[in-house]
Amino acid sequence: MKLFSIIPFALAPLAAAQTATLCDQYAWYSLNGYEFNNNLWGRNSASAGSQCLYVDGTAGSGVKWRSDWQWWGGDNDVKSYVYSGRLINKKLVSQLSNLQTTAQWSYSNTNIRCNVAYDLFTAADINHDKSSGDYELMVWLGRYGNVYPIGSNQGNVNIGGRNWEFWYGMNGNMKVFSFVSSSPINYYSGNLKEFFNWMAQNRGYPANSQYLITYQFGTEAFTGSGTTLTVNQWSAEAY
Repeated sequence: MKLFSIIPFALAPLAAAQTATLCDQYAWYSLNGYEFNNNLWGRNSASAGSQCLYVDGTAGSGVKWRSDWQWWGGDNDVKSYVYSGRLINKKLVSQLSNLQTTAQWSYSNTNIRCNVAYDLFTAADINHDKSSGDYELMVWLGRYGNVYPIGSNQGNVNIGGRNWEFWYGMNGNMKVFSFVSSSPINYYSGNLKEFFNWMAQNRGYPANSQYLITYQFGTEAFTGSGTTLTVNQWSAEAY
């Protein structure tokens, strides 16, 4: 999850083979239907540290990027959610049949405390601020160190042929559904609509009245030093 205000990062248009470097707190860039945000929304909880995002261009139908970071202090506070996001036409979740996505990623050093996760917000108001929603869906492909989603563990569920820990809780007025892999999934390909279907069938999620307003993939960093997340490919569809 994250709380931030987007502050555009002024860059001239770049060819796909070039690189954008984003180091300011909310530095932002877009490329080929995707956006990137060096979203250091919680950096003030750190005693020291920094993080940058490097856009390396396109990869197949998606994009590739990296993030270097190091954070100390405030052990249980999220410092950032640095991400790539799909720029979407907002639709009701019930109208979406395909949220197909592929993610191929790795961490250079795993002696860290962080996750690697999808983050999707939905809201009844199609113009809801993108920093939050009525509901939040997180799919944790990786978890390093003793970090946990919001809420409590509700047990294991099977979605898309995989087993996930299911967590549920509240972030203010926002209902947060988190699905956590027990071990890192460094290559993931699936349809995230299956998670919304499960939420609707099992937890009363109102897909007929909720618009998808964000579709993001990135890393929530807590603490650690000298590490790099490399996303060799990330693609996402929403229709």
